[in-house]
Amino acid sequence: MYSDPITSSDPITGSEANGGPRGTVSLVVPARNEARNIPWVFEQIPTCVDEVILVDGDSVDATVPVAMECLPTVRHVRQSGPGKGNALRTGFLSATGDYVVMMDADGSMSPAEIPHFLHFLQNGYDFVKGSRFVEGGGSLDITHFRRMGNRALLMTANRLYHASLTDLCYGFCAFRRSFLDQLDLHAAGFEIEAEMVVHALRSGLRIAEVPSLELPRRSGRSNLHAISDGRRVLRTLLSERPGARSATPSRPSAS
Repeated sequence: MYSDPITSSDPITGSEANGGPRGTVSLVVPARNEARNIPWVFEQIPTCVDEVILVDGDSVDATVPVAMECLPTVRHVRQSGPGKGNALRTGFLSATGDYVVMMDADGSMSPAEIPHFLHFLQNGYDFVKGSRFVEGGGSLDITHFRRMGNRALLMTANRLYHASLTDLCYGFCAFRRSFLDQLDLHAAGFEIEAEMVVHALRSGLRIAEVPSLELPRRSGRSNLHAISDGRRVLRTLLSERPGARSATPSRPSAS
């Protein structure tokens, strides 16, 4: 029913390292009180990115002014409701590029990896997700408890969706913007990362996993709550599985 994701750790070189000439790229960065981390993230954005969208979640620090100072061309968009899922959906609807890349603002993901994601989009894949658990990937931040939780949720997803993914709860992803409606996103919180993956599987999109190194958050405290957010991910996996809502009308991509 679903095509198995393709996993690759092959390095890219030459013109591919700049993302290649095909298609424009929007980078969506949700942020809440990330003023100390934004400079490190923005200074590493590769030249293949045509548009940077900062979705601010009512930050009380200088996140927005710092972002505009670091990158005067950044598009600042206020999210329409609470949660990371809402922030990402707001950013996706504002994006204009052919390809959309999403990444966190806390410095845990390196923008230098973006060309590897684009390489696969530009060569026939529809949805590309980072994996910390393939050759070439890794994590310098994940705790034993979070690793075990991710493994359990990953096994559940693979069983329910007949897939062979290697990572699930990791929000470094890219996709063709033309498939945004098919992704049919409506999650409000961190579970949107799992929702994107399972909807891509359900829609039969061609998926590639690429190695990614998760770095420690550079400053501040994470908004992730492992137990409560893990439960939300599990509910998403169960409620979105094939046949679980076959009688439910399709929902809009953002609300």
